[in-house]
Amino acid sequence: MVFAPALEFGAGDNFFELVESLINDVFRISSLVPRLAQHSPSPHYQADMEDMADLADMRHLLMERVQGVMATCCEFRNSLERYSYLYVDDRKEFMRQFLLYGHILSGREVELYADDSVSESPPTLENFREQVDRYEKIYEEVHGLEPVHVFHGWMRVDGRSMKSALLNIIKKWSFMFKQHLIDHVTNSLSDLERFISVADAGLTQQVEEGDYGGLVGVLAHLLAVKERQNSTDAMFEPLQQTIGLLKLYEQELPDVVYKQLEGLPEKWNNVKKQAVLVKQQVAPLQAIEVASLRRKCATFDVEQHTFREHFRNNGPFRFDSESPNQMLDAFQLQIQEREAVMASLVESASLFEVTVPEYKQLRQCRREVGLLKELWDMISVVESSMATWMMTPWRDIYVEDMELECKRFSKDIRGLDKEVRAWDAFTGLDSRVKNLLTSLRAVAELQNPAIRARHWHQLMAATGVRFTMDQDTTLANLLQLKLHCFEEEVRGIVDKAVKEMGMEKVLSELNSTWTGMQFQYEPHRRTNVPLLRTDEELIETLEDNQVQLQNLRSSKYIAHFLDEVSSWQSKLSVADSVISIWFEVQRTWTHLESIFIGSEDIRSQLPEDSRRFEGIDADFKELANAVHQTPNVVEATNKPGLFGKLEDIQSRLSLCEKALAEYLDTKRLAFPRFYFISSADLLDILSNGTNPHQVQKHLSKLFDNMAKMRFEADGQENPSQTGLGMYSKEEEYVSFNEPCDCTGQVEVWLNRVLHSMRSTVRHEMTEAVLAYEDKPREQWLFDYPAQVALTCTQIWWTSDIGMAFARLEEGYDNAMKEYYKKQVSQLNTLISMLVGQLTPGDRQKVMTICTIDVHARDVVAKMIAQKVESSQAFVWLSQLRHRWDEKEKHCFANICDAQFLYSYEYLGNTPRLVITPLTDRCYITLTQSLHLIMSGAPAGPAGTGKTETTKDLGRALGIMVYVFNCSEQMDYKSCGDIYKGLAQTGAWGCFDEFNRISVEVLSVVAVQVKSIQDAIRDKKKRFNFMGEEVNLCPSVGIFITMNPGYAGRTELPENLKALFRPCAMVVPDFELICEIMLVAEGFLDARVLARKFITLYTLCKELLSKQDHYDWGLRAIKSVLVVAGSLKRGDPGRAEDQVLMRALRDFNIPKIVTDDMPVFMGLIGDLFPALDVPRKRDLDFEKHVKDSILDLKLQAEDNFLLKVVQLEELLAVRHSVFVIGNAGTGKSQVMRSLQRTYQNMKRRPVWADLNPKAVTNDELFGIINPATREWKDGESSVYECNAFY
Repeated sequence: MVFAPALEFGAGDNFFELVESLINDVFRISSLVPRLAQHSPSPHYQADMEDMADLADMRHLLMERVQGVMATCCEFRNSLERYSYLYVDDRKEFMRQFLLYGHILSGREVELYADDSVSESPPTLENFREQVDRYEKIYEEVHGLEPVHVFHGWMRVDGRSMKSALLNIIKKWSFMFKQHLIDHVTNSLSDLERFISVADAGLTQQVEEGDYGGLVGVLAHLLAVKERQNSTDAMFEPLQQTIGLLKLYEQELPDVVYKQLEGLPEKWNNVKKQAVLVKQQVAPLQAIEVASLRRKCATFDVEQHTFREHFRNNGPFRFDSESPNQMLDAFQLQIQEREAVMASLVESASLFEVTVPEYKQLRQCRREVGLLKELWDMISVVESSMATWMMTPWRDIYVEDMELECKRFSKDIRGLDKEVRAWDAFTGLDSRVKNLLTSLRAVAELQNPAIRARHWHQLMAATGVRFTMDQDTTLANLLQLKLHCFEEEVRGIVDKAVKEMGMEKVLSELNSTWTGMQFQYEPHRRTNVPLLRTDEELIETLEDNQVQLQNLRSSKYIAHFLDEVSSWQSKLSVADSVISIWFEVQRTWTHLESIFIGSEDIRSQLPEDSRRFEGIDADFKELANAVHQTPNVVEATNKPGLFGKLEDIQSRLSLCEKALAEYLDTKRLAFPRFYFISSADLLDILSNGTNPHQVQKHLSKLFDNMAKMRFEADGQENPSQTGLGMYSKEEEYVSFNEPCDCTGQVEVWLNRVLHSMRSTVRHEMTEAVLAYEDKPREQWLFDYPAQVALTCTQIWWTSDIGMAFARLEEGYDNAMKEYYKKQVSQLNTLISMLVGQLTPGDRQKVMTICTIDVHARDVVAKMIAQKVESSQAFVWLSQLRHRWDEKEKHCFANICDAQFLYSYEYLGNTPRLVITPLTDRCYITLTQSLHLIMSGAPAGPAGTGKTETTKDLGRALGIMVYVFNCSEQMDYKSCGDIYKGLAQTGAWGCFDEFNRISVEVLSVVAVQVKSIQDAIRDKKKRFNFMGEEVNLCPSVGIFITMNPGYAGRTELPENLKALFRPCAMVVPDFELICEIMLVAEGFLDARVLARKFITLYTLCKELLSKQDHYDWGLRAIKSVLVVAGSLKRGDPGRAEDQVLMRALRDFNIPKIVTDDMPVFMGLIGDLFPALDVPRKRDLDFEKHVKDSILDLKLQAEDNFLLKVVQLEELLAVRHSVFVIGNAGTGKSQVMRSLQRTYQNMKRRPVWADLNPKAVTNDELFGIINPATREWKDGESSVYECNAFY
């Protein structure tokens, strides 16, 4: 059904658009009415009409109704879709399938019988009845449909023409089945009538004896009646039923049909009776003809056997048969003649009902002629192709094409009937093609460009055939070699040629490589001598080529190139040796040149070795200049005698190195602290030994906290060589109690500086102890250096506790409580000072004293709580107690039954650790181990304070503590040098992660440590250490820290374990540490804030996701506390909880991942309710950042700018910062932006890109050369040094 106009949405010129255009035209009419009012800007009324709400609503309602009726009409049309098949289906195809299968094949049946045809099942009369009834029913259904419909009261759909057409098509379907039945009845009866007429005429003919043609005609009619009898007998009843069915549907048949149906059965019976009588009449004549026919059949059978034998013997079955096609044509004619005779015999036999032999021999001959024809056609095709190929010149042979053609021939041959495979013609063809295929494979290999003239001679020798190989040689010439018989020999020769060609190519590349390979040079910075530059590509190429030559040498095909390979092996081996020794000599010469030539001090100390080096210097420069004249690597290194000269220079250099090492050892023995600096630094010190101002830069490596010295000025205001005082790294200045003379040998005046330092600290301590009570402590502490003020505070604390115990013994019960109140008062005074304005140095001094004072207060509170009344109680004895001996004018430190003399090392103005119960236990263990002449071994997880506690104990005793980070590279010699230095200086050594050293080294270390402990136990002044007599200072202490169970850690040997007293370190009391540090930073409400702080970090650890970069440990706590202190000082009027909340929020948010942010902010909100402190912003810095981001052509988004600012804030409290995130999140650009900001602010940042995955650990961090004991810096340390200097 088609609507006009169209009712489908989206169709062009549809009803909706028609109505809409009409409405628009109605509205547009108003544009033709001119407006009366002159003041209005619009000239007509269209805009007014469009703005009228009522009209707009009516318009909207009308269009909605149009849409609704269109949808309804389309639904009505869709309801008639069920009749669509009447138009769509093909009636002829439908009828064809119905007549074959009795029904229409469904899609599933088509899929199931896709490969196998569906079995035919012609329809019954009942099937026809069902089909006709079905369409009659549909006709009635459609006839009952209303032709005209009115929708929604206004839309009339006229379907009369559509209904008429539909009824017409239904009638056509119904009539198709009825017509078929009518045609079936009419045709069946007409066909039978014609058959009866012909049969009746044929059977009535008279046959005489000898009338063979007449007899055959009568027999043919008898056979036809017999074949039709069954089907004709059964046809009348179904025809009657069919006519009855047609009458039901009012289908009238012609009158002739009724007449035929009435008369034909009787006529048919008459024909059958007549056939019986005729058969009896011709029986005698039939018997005579049958006997004659059998004689003819027997004769023909003998003849076909004879022909078969002749064909087998004389047919073209052999591959060498001549004129096979003519022979096959002749046999074809003979077979056709015999087949004509056989056909007439078979025809007669079927009429006379005689059994005839199958004549298999003749049929087999017919089959074999066809097969032979096919085979010889194949042979002629193959022979003609081969004949064309044979004339192809040798170089123009396309073996691949020929091979493909041969394979196709071979496939076609295999596709022939299996019967032909026994024939000689087939086997000859097959072997011909296979031999050619084999020969072609050999020819293909011989076409290899690697084949040379010598290889052709080898091939001729192998095959025994001689011929001339030139441009005119054809494939036929090559096939004379019978290559298919010598396939292995050809393959062997070609393999050899290919391998030799490969060798030839390698040697050619080798020659071109080393012809152009030249040394790279760089001038020596002092002498401009051309030195060889390390060329990784050269070394790599040299190694690769040597391996290549070695592989060539081991090849069995080397004979032809043996001399050339041997020559190159010799040249490159010499080059490798010379380059290797050259770089060693060059490195050593470069190292020693600046010492023996550049340092007058060392030349005067080692005159003989200096003269020896001058000779070496002249020889090396001569060689270097000579090599510079010959830049080619092979030519330069293969000069006669060069290797011997280099070996001689190397042996002489080793003597100089040995002498220098011995010289440095004497200096180290004279000033043992030289053991803890590198040889390069020591040489720098020695070469500038007479100039103390140049040596100053190394003081921080030799002393704990002496950065530089102050020298007395002479008359011209130039600094002299008399030291007046020392500066710490924190810029604290302490005057020497006596001027220090810095003239003479460097090791001598450095010893004088060491003595001045210690005597100055001791002198200041003597004065500070005496002056302690002369003025209030908060004033007194500013009169003395931080170290002295702290130690004297601890001395007076011990003294005051002793006095309190004495008063307790005298019966004054509140003595300790009164002292506690005094302590609290003193501590609060210091805290109030911290809130005020102080210089950074004074602030650090007060903070350090606060830290120790809080512990002192807690100790007193603990003794009061436990009601301790005796100074011999363990609670008091277990504390580290400083006392001043007036008689000896020395400071001593006591803990339990151990006593230590204060070492007076100048420590500067450094912070001290918060002392927790864990720290106290560690102090006791380590001091007892020293008292028992053992060593200490704190062990525990990372972040528990093993190293820091050891360092802090050393500071408490005024002793120098060297910390060594142990690694797998440390061997017994490097450990021995450290122990030798420690034993002579009396300093402490803390070996971090000691169990990373390999177990073989640890066994030797055990012997070294034991020899030092035995010497201390025997109270020796000097002792034998590794075969050398050295001085011994009994204050020496050796401590090791370990992380048990970590990857890459070894188990300590038993003999080493026995020398160290273990101390298990666990996670310390974070809350106590936090509280004391808050006090030291000037917070008054420290205890509550510390609890909130630690609660937050504990909950973060438990509730937030487990990220690799999260750290809720001690180091993270400390950095936030430092920030909180600086924020409090920057905004002293703000409440303390707001200050801490701001520090916790702003310095943790940068590291919190997005998913964890709500949880973290929720925890902050719970711990600090109703607080919303704004971020502390530096608007000037943010402006610089924004400008820098724009400089880099980036977008200055707020979030990106915030990340740059956060990075800058983190760098203020962290040495190193990880920037973590997925790819493409702007990590590098954040760092680039901050670097550009620093540049714009004239801060001189240094940027270096380094990919640690691209280098090894040794290349990244550095390594000790085990042969020379020389340290080689890694890329990381080089970058850092470049950044600092």
